Amino acid sequence: MIVLYPWGKALPSSTVTQGTPVAANIVTAASGPCLQPGQVQVGSQPAPGDKPCLTVQLRMTNGPAPGKSLQLTVPIEPSTPRFSAGDDVVLAYNGGNALDPQSFQLVDFQRSTPLVLLAALFAVAVLVLGRWQGLAALVALGLSFVVIVLFVLPAILAGESPLLVAIAGAGAIMFLALYLTHGLSARTSVAVLGTLVSLALIGVLSAIFSAAASLTGLDDATTTLIGSLGHGIDARGLLLAGIVIGALGVLDDVTITQTSAVWELRRANPSLGWRELYGAGLRIGRDHVGSAVNTLVMAYAGAALPVMLYSAISGVGLGSLLTSEDIASEIIRTLAGSVGIVAAVPVTTVLAALIASREPVDHLISTTKRAAPQQ
Repeated sequence: MIVLYPWGKALPSSTVTQGTPVAANIVTAASGPCLQPGQVQVGSQPAPGDKPCLTVQLRMTNGPAPGKSLQLTVPIEPSTPRFSAGDDVVLAYNGGNALDPQSFQLVDFQRSTPLVLLAALFAVAVLVLGRWQGLAALVALGLSFVVIVLFVLPAILAGESPLLVAIAGAGAIMFLALYLTHGLSARTSVAVLGTLVSLALIGVLSAIFSAAASLTGLDDATTTLIGSLGHGIDARGLLLAGIVIGALGVLDDVTITQTSAVWELRRANPSLGWRELYGAGLRIGRDHVGSAVNTLVMAYAGAALPVMLYSAISGVGLGSLLTSEDIASEIIRTLAGSVGIVAAVPVTTVLAALIASREPVDHLISTTKRAAPQQ
């Protein structure tokens, strides 16, 4: 992270003007003909063949003219949001006359309130169930976002290899999440080692097969990013970086579960050797890996659902559909991540068995007593 961080480098800014966000509230909304500034509406319905528009009366709540009213006309298209009276919305202000409607564009809804409420509900649920460990998990989650925002994004924008940045960032997130949530112990260190090995395998497999499949990584979001930057970026590296970071959460779950299972087996029967611990832990892992792989596949399938729907109505054959850029990227993302998850089970289990079998029995028993609730 120290080597890859853009020390003293000026990060690029967008060459595309996005406009300054301004909060507003829709007072009235009515559909009718599309009117240009200065035109007078004749009739309440658009002429045959003309597309309808939505005329909204807004009141700005912040920005250059808070409290001022504004009237905008928005074309009604299948791809545009449906605004109505009472909606809290976001305008894009281009810096012109604050009283001129041409200086504003209606772009989106305000979503801060429901997002904050859902985040609070999530935090309460984690704290109620996890208590102090839940608090540690929330702190680790916050630090994970800090790593992404303050290291991963600046380093990639500064021109560093997205894959190397993702591996370094994922490693930092893994250390923070695992050690903060589960404590500094041999058990956690085994999970860290298993996760590192699996992440490396996922990165290697993704790099090899994305190159073999000639994936460019130029999806709509990446194309928009390149247009905003005004210069090229390693699009395939961005794809690989997304694969590594996306697989990290499932890997943490698998490796922690395997190490916990092996340690509990050892505590339940201290006479078990490492081979017996490995065999029993592997049997537990076989059950876990099936559900974990399915979780990863469904997560990627859900994220790619619009792409799959668009491809399904395109009229091409199944073979062409599966080998298209968008679908092939998701297939490689899913399969490479799944191979890493599968490999994490035996790797983590054998490490846990070797270390747990050498832990003194007295230490196991005393640890169990400290973990037991007081009567």
